[in-house]
Amino acid sequence: MRFEIMRLDDVDGSAMDSTVVDAASVNRIVQQAASIGQRIYIRPADTSAS
Repeated sequence: MRFEIMRLDDVDGSAMDSTVVDAASVNRIVQQAASIGQRIYIRPADTSAS
């Protein structure tokens, strides 16, 4: 399964950029974001385009 991870702006919470990663990478990205206090939003990637 693939997930879209969006980095959120600290001021207004809007999405600054996004990336799609596999499930194995999600934990690493969450740990990195937590260590620097970065806000992220994670959702399943859209698979309808496949």
